[in-house]
Order: sequence, then C-alpha cells, then structure tokens
Amino acid sequence: MELKNLLFIPVFLAAIGFFFYNLRRILSYVKLGQPENRFDNPGERIKNVLKIGLAQSKILREPVAGFIHVSIFWGFLLFLSAIIEAIIQGFYSGFSLHFLGPLFSLITLTQDFLGLFVILAVLWALYRRFVQKVKRLDVEGHKFDAAFILCMIMGVVISMFGQNVANIIYANMQLSEWEVRPVSLWLAGIFVGDGSSASTYYEIFWWMHILIVFTFLNFLPYSKHFHVITSLPNVYFMKIGSQKYALKKLNLEDENLTQYGAADIEHLNWKQLLDGFSCTECGRCTAACPAATTGKQLSPREIIVNIRKRTEDKAPLMIAKTSEDNEEMQKTLVHNYIKDEELWACTTCMACVYECPVTIEHVDSIVDMRRNLVLNESNFPNELNVVFKNLETNGTPWAFNAQDRANWAEGLNIKTMAEDANTEYLFWVGCSGSFDARYQKVSKAFAALMQKANVDFRILGVEEQCTGDTARRLGNEYLAQMMMQANVETLNGYGVKKIVTGCPHCFNSLKNEYPQFGGNFEVLHHTELISQLLNEGKLKLKDESAKTKITYHDSCYLGRYNGVYDSPRDPLKKINGAELIEMERSKDKGFCCGAGGGRMFLEEVEGTRINVNRAEEAVKTNADTVASACPFCMTMMADGIKTLDKAEEVQVKDIAEIVLENIK
Repeated sequence: MELKNLLFIPVFLAAIGFFFYNLRRILSYVKLGQPENRFDNPGERIKNVLKIGLAQSKILREPVAGFIHVSIFWGFLLFLSAIIEAIIQGFYSGFSLHFLGPLFSLITLTQDFLGLFVILAVLWALYRRFVQKVKRLDVEGHKFDAAFILCMIMGVVISMFGQNVANIIYANMQLSEWEVRPVSLWLAGIFVGDGSSASTYYEIFWWMHILIVFTFLNFLPYSKHFHVITSLPNVYFMKIGSQKYALKKLNLEDENLTQYGAADIEHLNWKQLLDGFSCTECGRCTAACPAATTGKQLSPREIIVNIRKRTEDKAPLMIAKTSEDNEEMQKTLVHNYIKDEELWACTTCMACVYECPVTIEHVDSIVDMRRNLVLNESNFPNELNVVFKNLETNGTPWAFNAQDRANWAEGLNIKTMAEDANTEYLFWVGCSGSFDARYQKVSKAFAALMQKANVDFRILGVEEQCTGDTARRLGNEYLAQMMMQANVETLNGYGVKKIVTGCPHCFNSLKNEYPQFGGNFEVLHHTELISQLLNEGKLKLKDESAKTKITYHDSCYLGRYNGVYDSPRDPLKKINGAELIEMERSKDKGFCCGAGGGRMFLEEVEGTRINVNRAEEAVKTNADTVASACPFCMTMMADGIKTLDKAEEVQVKDIAEIVLENIK
C-alpha cells in the first residue's frame, strides 16, 4: 500500500461519514412530517423518474436553460465512472476500467467530449446568472451558492482532463488499450514536455479531483443544490393518477383531530417537507405564477424555500424535545415565515406545479395553510364571510334563492331527475350556469345543442348545489365536505352514471375529488361532448359562416388539471370561415384568468389585475372573439376587455354559443 492510499483512506472515511451524518440528519427532519402513502404503483412512479427525472422533460420546457441543465446533468452522471475509478484508485493505485474493453472505449470517448461540453455549459450558465442576470435566477443570498457549485462542477471536469493529459504525456503520447480520448490527446499535444514531471502533475490533479468531489458532496446538504440528492426521490414520490391534482381529504370524523390544515411544519406531510429540501430555487414556478407576475406578494418559490427554512430552524429543537416556551418554538410557519397575504393571493392555477422540474406540490401546501387559517384561526379576508354564509344557506357563493336554481330552464322542455331519472346524462349546470345572467345563456346554448343532437339528459334543478370547489380551495374543508357529501348522496340516490358540465371547476371536483366521498361517475366537460357530437355527425356545421378570428383562452382547471386542450379547439377549427389564433401563452402554458382558488370572490388590492394582463394578450392577437369554456374565465376576460375599452371590438363567448351560432 502506497503513501497515497494511506492518506486517502482517512480522507475518504471522513468525507463519506460526514455526508451520511448530514443525510441522516435531514432524513430525521423529513420524518417529522405527517404520514402519507406514496409507495403505491411503483411501475408508474419509476416511469415518472425516467421521464421527468432522467430525461428531464420538464427542464426542457424552457429550451435554452433546459439544454444547459441537461448537458450539465447528463455530463455529471457520465462522469460518475471517472469519479468511481478515481476513488478506487485511492485504495489501489493501479486500478483502471480498461478491463471493460469496448465499453471502456465508449466511456472514455463520452467523457472526453462531454467534459468539453460541460465546461461550455457551465460558462454559459455563469454568463446567464451574472452577466445576463436572468430575473428568476436572481435570488438574494444564493449567488455565491450557485457560483460555487458551478465552479465545483467545472473543477471536477478540469481535474479529470488534467489526469488524462498527464497520463498521456507520461506514456509518451500513447493511449492505453481500449482508451479513446481525442480531446485529452489534443490537449496533451499542447502541454507536452519531456514527461519527467507528468506523474507528479497526475497526482496533483488526482488529489484535486478527489478533494473537489468530496467538498462538493459535503457542501450539498447545506445548499439549495441538495436537490442533486433529493430530486429523483421527490419525483418518485409525486402524486399520481386521478389524484395528481386533487386535494387531500381531511378526516373530519376523527374526534381526536384538533389541528386542521397546517400551521407549522409538523402539520405538513413528509413529502411536503421533502419538497423543501428538493427545491432547486430555479424560479420557474414564480416566473409562471400569475400572482407573482402581476406584482402580488406571493412567490411559490419562497413558499417552498420558507418551508425548508422553518424545518431547519424547528426540526432540531423538536428532535431535542425543546420546551414549548423556547422563542423559536413559539414561532409558526404561517405568520412568521409565510404571510397570510401570500397564501390568499394564490389562484390554484397549478402553473407552479406544472413547471417545477422536481415535481414540488406548492398548491397542496398553500391550501393546507389556508385550511389552518380558516378552520383553526377563523382568520380570512372579510369578503369571504359573505361567501361562506351564502354557500352554507343557499348552496351557492352568491345571495340567490336556492329555489330559483332551475329558473333558467323554464320553457325549454328540460326535465329534472325528480321528474324522470331514466336518462343517459345528468347536466350539472353549476352555480354560474344557474344564476349568473350572462352564463345562463351558455346553459341554454348547451342545452339547445344537446336537444338538437337528441342527447337524453336531465338536470337536478333545485336539488343541485355548489360542488364545494370554492369552499375547498379557500380552506373551508368542513363546508366543502358538507356540500360534497350531500351532492354524492343525491347523485347516488338517482343512480347517476354520466355527468356533463360546462364549469371546469365542477368538472374537476366531480371527476377527481368526488371519488373520495363515494361519488364515482363518468364526467365530461361540455366541450368534450360537443366535440364528440360533431365527430359523430349528430351536430352539423353550416357550409359557410361569417369570417371571424377567434382566440381561445385555456381554463386552468380544464387544461393543466385535466389535460383537456383539444376538445375546446376542435369545434372552432371545423367552423368554416373561422380562423383560430393562439395566444403566446396557451395550452399547458396558458395564463390564468385570476378567478381560481376562490379569487373570484376576493378583490385584487396589490399589483396589476391578472385578468387585465390576460385580456391584453388576447387583444394583441387581433381576434374579434375570445372563446371561453369556463364561467369564471368568461367573467374575468369580459371584465378585462371592458377595462381595456375593447368591449365593442372584442366579444367573449363560450364554445357552446359559438357552435350553436354555426350549426345547420
């Protein structure tokens, strides 16, 4: 055993020992979270890791930055072979991977070219961060962190090239068996000397390589770059299936339950705490957030960062069983780390979750903290007092008489389930479709289309009430569950199998959240049924229609939540004379109207209005009609266009209305 090996062994043990100590420390913090089963369906979870984690599908949604990150990520992964080889050489100096034969050729060739590529990618990343100063990357207090990690990565690559070049010079410009290193060979030609000092330089670069790797490894737990370790597990444990974007049901029947939602970290589940340690602070979530974009206090990134900060501050005290009288223990995540105003600014549009490259679940944490404010503290914006009261007494967010819910259908020959429950579809009209004067026209238009296509449908009429979506997103889980359970009892009592609705919020609740309460139905959005009826020839469009330019505004709860992008567009594309023009932010990158998450009933007092921001984008397309597929979106877009004094030039219509105008 050489001196090099004797020196390496204690360095190795100290580095690995310290790393696993920190790994165990952070794991003990995460385990303080509430239990949550994220171990089901391993096949789908592994598929997500391959697609999102390794193939970096979400990273590549932003092409330039994505390409840089993928280059560094995959380059670093492929350098693991060089790192492993160097570590083994610490125990046995003569070790080499050349015994792998042709595979060694592929490894060395890949290392050489990717090494050069990674250096260029790191330089470009530093340029974007410190010269271009990309806004979402400008995080106060973390400039050193980012620069240090990028320089560490570059150091690993440079030291690898240093070893290769020294080896080649020492061997008189000869490569070993199966070794293919064109870049290293070229560099060796530049630095070639008499070779007498090549072995010394090799050892210098080898130690440099080892020490940088161990420094990098042990810096990670104290840095935002700990996501290098946690990102793949975080992707594995993401929500999957129909519950992917559904809110978790609180067990309100548990008489021992005293805490509703999350006031502090111990009330969050372990995955939500892991989210905090997985955040890359890349800022994609905040860049996509409609609230942040329009000047509100909310930053989805800061929500997650502050969950991590609070965990790091409180978890050691909890593990040490520190007295509750301790000043730090007296603080809470809500109020002391995250302001109420941040939580109430969220539209639950899911843009943050959709853009996050490591599948952090921002919205779940925000709603859990809202639940604490509403149910534990009775602390919520004054406007919501009326909303909650109306929901409880009238079954709708507005002060309408519940007995007037079916008035819109008078004279239209539409039967209720009470009159005849033998039907194919239940048309779930929703609160807007029942009471809002503008959206009643949409209800009538869609009913007319179904009648023309001979679709057998009924409505609940006065037996229908709000699905509970608004109350649930606002944190009033008790009120939401009361309405959801009542609706499920009504629907199951009639033996309902198929539901169609024009409201994406009702659609999402009925489809994805009602199963939590025993309501299992086939749920369609009205645009899906309209598209289906057109495809089946049950509805026929006019041969010629007036020339018109239409732009479609994607509903968040229809698009990002449920992946329905084509059904609203297909009918518009089929209308003769209609030209469909896409807004810059469309489909899964669509910008929220500002009404989701209960924001429909709250005033915007900070920054600029979200709906005006979106209306400006719609107006820029020069379309004469903005097509909508959501009552909230229709209201917000119409209001935004009116604010811009464009109401006489641009109309806002529902897909059902546009199709009805253009059928034979």
